[in-house]
Amino acid sequence: MKQSIKVLISGGGTGGHIYPAIAIANELKLRYPNGSFLFVGAKDKMEMDKVPKAGFDIKGLWISGIQRKLTINNLSFPFKILHSLWNASRIINKFKPDIAIGTGGFASGPILIMASRKGIPTLIQEQNSYPGITNKLLSKKAQKICVAYDYLERFFPSEKIVKTGNPVRQDLLTIHSKEEQAKAFFDLDKKQKTILIIGGSLGARKINQLVETNLDFFKNQQVQVIWQCGSMYHDEYKKFNSIENVQVHQFLNRMDLAYAASDIIISRAGASSVSELCIVGKPVIFIPSPNVAEDHQTKNAKSITDRHGAILLRENELQTFPIVFETLLKDKGKQEHLSENIHELALPGATTAIVNQIELLLKK
Repeated sequence: MKQSIKVLISGGGTGGHIYPAIAIANELKLRYPNGSFLFVGAKDKMEMDKVPKAGFDIKGLWISGIQRKLTINNLSFPFKILHSLWNASRIINKFKPDIAIGTGGFASGPILIMASRKGIPTLIQEQNSYPGITNKLLSKKAQKICVAYDYLERFFPSEKIVKTGNPVRQDLLTIHSKEEQAKAFFDLDKKQKTILIIGGSLGARKINQLVETNLDFFKNQQVQVIWQCGSMYHDEYKKFNSIENVQVHQFLNRMDLAYAASDIIISRAGASSVSELCIVGKPVIFIPSPNVAEDHQTKNAKSITDRHGAILLRENELQTFPIVFETLLKDKGKQEHLSENIHELALPGATTAIVNQIELLLKK
């Protein structure tokens, strides 16, 4: 196999597509220090900022999804597709990759379609328990499909599927030795329980509203709150930093320490978050977003809650939150039971397993 490889990676739109792509690139870079790496994303999406910060070059395509409602943007969709396919072809011809990898998001469609047409091996990494339309279409031509959940042969050719799990931050593997450091980092009272609330990098309105409504309830329960409200909502909620035992953060740069400090976690159910929380092994209340394609967050959460590894609370059930939370907080046996069950579902070697599959394709 060549010691200097060229790898084309496409994935974006959300952190759930971007961070797995970066993790795969980092692992490949360790194995091939002289390799060349190029990312392709959607213009004006967060990957155009996050990928360069991770140390990789990125090109942007003029591409977006179809809106569910009839909008003027939908009229430009066919033109965006044709323009992106043409640009993807130009990028591939100039870069000459040995392999193309897609982790989901709109830009991965044109890139992997054109790579397949040019005879370049392609690999898809599907994070969710219910795949999006892009990966369903790409699966017909891809050589390998790395998945994180069982039963995806309903959507993909079974002979191409390899269950690897989702790439996660490697610093999460050692969080159980970081509890003291984490409590000091967040300036927490060691005698009190700590609740971590995470709604994704942009934030989750319903979760933020839930927390705001229950600040007095948390005070009465004598718990400390680390509240990641997201970049869209920080200006609205940062005023609550003045409340004792409440910390409001736009973004948590040390997620390993946030997880290590927590006793109970309240979270959305994006694929990357679910995979991380399996490794973390703390009691979790999932509040999935109902506003995502195919309601895949609920399906992700159910893959854990059906195995008694977490609690599922839908947005239309949030009025029951105080009862659900207080019951869990006071039941140590339930907490231990959830922790053990979710931890059993962890796949900590996902990045290594995916890159092993990439190497097998490169050898061919």
